[in-house]
Amino acid sequence: MIYILMPFIAWCMAGCVKFAINYIRFGKEAKSLIGYGGFPSTHTTIMSSVVFLTGFKEGFATPLFSLGMGALLILIIDAHGLRRKVGEQAKVLNQLQHEKVLRERMGHSWGEIFAGAMLGAFLAYCGICYQGFIDL
Repeated sequence: MIYILMPFIAWCMAGCVKFAINYIRFGKEAKSLIGYGGFPSTHTTIMSSVVFLTGFKEGFATPLFSLGMGALLILIIDAHGLRRKVGEQAKVLNQLQHEKVLRERMGHSWGEIFAGAMLGAFLAYCGICYQGFIDL
């Protein structure tokens, strides 16, 4: 059951942290900044929580953990490289139009990705500790 709950827990936690940071930085505009990009990376948090949960429960030297790490690395490459390029192209296209219709803040910095991975690992560890108290 913990494998099913962990992605939702990670999504909620990353979203709350991201909103709190945006609210501190930008005030009431924080709601309009929710979306792709930002600190921490929600996608990385979700994926790393499941990958590290698998490592903690099944072992870090298992094929399943290795498969998860491969998928996590693909997601990280996409979050940093591809989506950032999409944001750069959106910026150029918005300059050609009279009004901005495309979202320019896409992709993540390495710091945002690292924070998402650390949050995911922390949540997985908490999930393992919590599972010791109840039967999930």
